[in-house]
Amino acid sequence: MIAQQDDEETSLLQRPERPTAKTPLPWDQFWILLFLEMPDPVSSYILAPFVPQLIRDIGVTHGDESQVGHYVGILQSSYYAAHTLTIFHWSQLSDHIGRKPVILTALSAISISMFSFGLSKTFFALVVSRVVCGAFDASNSVIKSMLMDITDVTNMPLAFNYISIPWMIATTIGPLIGGSLSRPADRFPDIFGRSELLKMYPYLLPCSISAFFTSIAWLVTHVCLKESVSTRTPLLELIKGAFFGQSYLKSRQPSSNVIVDPGEANAGEVQSKPLSLRALLTPKVLSVTASYATTGMLQMSLSSVLPIFYATPIELGGLSLDPSRIGTLLAVQGAAHGVFQLLFYARLHDRFGAGAIHMTGVSSGIPTVILFPVINTLARVYGIGMAVWLCVSVQLALTTSLIMCYPCITLFIRAAAPNRASVGATIGIGQVAVAVARIIGPASAASVFSYSIEAGHDAWLIYYFLITIAFLAVGTSLLLPHDPSVWEDSQ
Repeated sequence: MIAQQDDEETSLLQRPERPTAKTPLPWDQFWILLFLEMPDPVSSYILAPFVPQLIRDIGVTHGDESQVGHYVGILQSSYYAAHTLTIFHWSQLSDHIGRKPVILTALSAISISMFSFGLSKTFFALVVSRVVCGAFDASNSVIKSMLMDITDVTNMPLAFNYISIPWMIATTIGPLIGGSLSRPADRFPDIFGRSELLKMYPYLLPCSISAFFTSIAWLVTHVCLKESVSTRTPLLELIKGAFFGQSYLKSRQPSSNVIVDPGEANAGEVQSKPLSLRALLTPKVLSVTASYATTGMLQMSLSSVLPIFYATPIELGGLSLDPSRIGTLLAVQGAAHGVFQLLFYARLHDRFGAGAIHMTGVSSGIPTVILFPVINTLARVYGIGMAVWLCVSVQLALTTSLIMCYPCITLFIRAAAPNRASVGATIGIGQVAVAVARIIGPASAASVFSYSIEAGHDAWLIYYFLITIAFLAVGTSLLLPHDPSVWEDSQ
């Protein structure tokens, strides 16, 4: 069942003058979306703990430790480079042909690319695997669109509470699998020591687990997920429209592609067709897109630097941790993110609003960056003891606040969308911008980290770079109102 949607005149947050009972969540479909939130982060977080060691193993750095971060950044950004070129088109396509076909395509890409990654023996092959995944993986964007399709303004904040559960599970088990099951023949010789396949491909096992899990998600989607776009244009019709012009599509355009409240007196006033890209580029959409991009750049830059910082020798500015311990830290971080969002996001949203939560989140990036040199200094002076672990814990706790920005931005995107039939394309615009930011962020942050630890360079250069991004994120957050409902009320 598809939940009723409010039109453009309805406030995103419940207003005192129009009390409305909260709509129950449509659990028959919502549980599937919760499950589908897991494959993408599981695949990414499985890779995080062992990628620095993998870069060393394939020999692309020729033993130069300072170059590890540079190649890690290139590998991470290759996904987002391909993602940038395709995500808007996938999101816009989902407005026309439906969400389900696009999600099935994305899950297939994740599964194939993870198998390929585990079998890769060269840096070029690793990059190709991530590019394939990035080019076809539109799951995050389309699942957000589908979530907006089946919820309304009264239950969406509650939905984001539950969304934290699969994210918490994925970001917890992903690093644990990647950290503990990489090089299994060496770590568990009694179990895997006789496997020539795992000796030849020491990172195939964790990648295969991710691919198998994603295949299960594909089957669940195919069998159980119901389409949330009520009327759709067949793909063949879109192809014909591309050849014969927009007039062909207009003559065959469905009468309605938006779900409206039956209580509306004049539902025809609600724009019912997906809009063109030019029509979507309103000041509101541009404002939330800018904030989304800078927030994504900050979060991904920090996520990129964290495992490299942990893996880098203490004398070069890091903590000298092995992949297993790095995986454990990242797993604890993921669990903390999920638990905090589950327990507190809806309450904080009701008390302070999305704008305040978002501003607090991006501002937390500043002390997060400052703690990097503090942690390394303590490790140099006192060794890895209680003081270091306390600072690491504080730093990881601060990243929880930054993660809370994403559900807030989704609420702003919903409020900024010119009409409900263009929600997918509006999300796609944001996804393109944040994908560009995620290309720039990880690659530049990892490269600057590598440059800063080379002899004769300023060791604090990476921290100046990250602080600059943090202030940029704070600045663009000022473009957003204190509450998404302000935008919808003004329409």
